Amino acid sequence: MLLDSSKPIPLDDHLCFSLYATSRAIQKLYHDGLSKEGLTYPQYLVLVSLYQYKELTVKRLGELLSLDSGTLTPLLKRLENEGLVLRKRSKTDERVVNVQLTEKGSDKRESINELPEILVAKSNFTTDEWNTLENLSKKLFNNITQ
Repeated sequence: MLLDSSKPIPLDDHLCFSLYATSRAIQKLYHDGLSKEGLTYPQYLVLVSLYQYKELTVKRLGELLSLDSGTLTPLLKRLENEGLVLRKRSKTDERVVNVQLTEKGSDKRESINELPEILVAKSNFTTDEWNTLENLSKKLFNNITQ
């Protein structure tokens, strides 16, 4: 829909609201599976990222998750206290902190592997619809954050 800036847009026609409400619904859907494992949604995203990349700097992890260091550092401290991640200062540059999953963290990540499948199933989308949604969502994010 092309917007007519001469009139206010009704709530139902605000893409930002639709995306916000959908994001909250997804987090709610994930909540039960995550709470059984004692995880929050942002902690889950950290585990997913570290499982995929094996080791990341705190800076790169923040970039991937769109989290600032003020949010990410306490989150990583909690995960480290639970034995799920390990933070180490770089030997070549003391300012750089690397993060990796522990074996316990890897096991926890694997134990909640079904959550994305639950979301896909509940969406009732075809594979093409799902792929289109993912691609357009990524494109929108990249376009508005550049």
